[in-house]
Amino acid sequence: MSRQERHVLSPQTRKVLLGVNSGIALAHIGNYIWFPHLISTLGVEYSGFWAGFVMFLTYVGRLSATFFYEGVAARFGTRTSIIAGIAVEAVALGGMGFADGVPFYSLLAFFVGFGSGISFPGLKNILGTLPAADRPKAFSSFQMSCQLGVIAGAVIGGLFLGSSMTILFLVVFVLFAGYCAAAASFIPADAGDLGDPAAKDTPLVNVAILKGLQLGGGGSYFLLSSVFWILSISFLVGMPLHMEEFAADLPVSTPFWITGLALLVLQYPAFRFMSRHLRPGQVMGVAFLAMAAAYALFGAGQTAVWVVVGCLVVVFGDILFTPSFDLWVADRMPADRLARAMGAMHFFRSFGNMVGTLAAGALYDLSRSTDIPGLNWYAVGAIALVCAAVSFSSAKKEGAAPEQGTPAFAKTEAAPVAEPVVEPRQAADSTA
Repeated sequence: MSRQERHVLSPQTRKVLLGVNSGIALAHIGNYIWFPHLISTLGVEYSGFWAGFVMFLTYVGRLSATFFYEGVAARFGTRTSIIAGIAVEAVALGGMGFADGVPFYSLLAFFVGFGSGISFPGLKNILGTLPAADRPKAFSSFQMSCQLGVIAGAVIGGLFLGSSMTILFLVVFVLFAGYCAAAASFIPADAGDLGDPAAKDTPLVNVAILKGLQLGGGGSYFLLSSVFWILSISFLVGMPLHMEEFAADLPVSTPFWITGLALLVLQYPAFRFMSRHLRPGQVMGVAFLAMAAAYALFGAGQTAVWVVVGCLVVVFGDILFTPSFDLWVADRMPADRLARAMGAMHFFRSFGNMVGTLAAGALYDLSRSTDIPGLNWYAVGAIALVCAAVSFSSAKKEGAAPEQGTPAFAKTEAAPVAEPVVEPRQAADSTA
């Protein structure tokens, strides 16, 4: 058994992870209950465009929060900003149960995204300031909790078919209240905070967060992360639209069950194996190759078998890219700029989700107008291949530097020393 497998988390880390992981699981359960129902309802009552527009505004809210998180966290601390963000998200979701019309849903969707953009980055910031020896397991368990929430939400959501939106969103509100309680109960009051008086001078709205990209020569990886989320959203949006053509005999939710269960089983062993043998940039390259292969299968296949095989391949994109990028940022960014780097992560993910949501629909329309059903998959697959080449090239350049040539897990084993806690300044990700 390796030293990484024998590593035992400290009691303080366990407590933090209990609050973070249980909370994020509840958030994903709630998200995967409400958004399929809301999209379906708006699609029937209005149109698919307006259903997509409402979801698009959640990403606008998340992206907008990027510019506020640093100021909020500097003034009130990471824990308080997390709780406040969750509360905003919960209230907005509860309000959706009483909304009537696209304008009201759109306004509330913006605040759902804004609250997520404040709370979720704080959680990632806390994980990034855990002791170095605890980080790999912390990031992987965080990803696993997200996936468990996705699966549970998809299952529970099926129980609300035919239910009123008021009842559905009341249940979601209760789940997010539990999320808020978990954060308040298990995250220490000083988690991630330095208590630096100078932090109070941080602007409430800071548009300079992307300066974090100047550190460590990591701009290409941040750009790649944005493209990754464009590709990921292409699967989430494109697959339901194409199920009738690819596998009309399967329920439309089948691909998400397959990917959810595959992630649950493969997350730990696949990521652990790859991280021990490859640098983070190389692992990200493998993730893009998996996505390219899967999209080629979706584009070429016309039966259920192709869909199933493609789903089993595409999951390696999520399994390998997200935690590798998290570890790359935590390992490479100076401690005093870590929070700003987290903010850049959130910006590029939100931007990728926004662009990807609109691009997936446009590519689908193009595939139909040209009478080439798989054209949208071929297009995103080609983009994934380019990203894989860039990832491998960037990793090769990093390997030329001695201090950057060690895989993340190996570095953790060689120097399991706790890093100083840093002032949280910026954000990282989103909950759905």
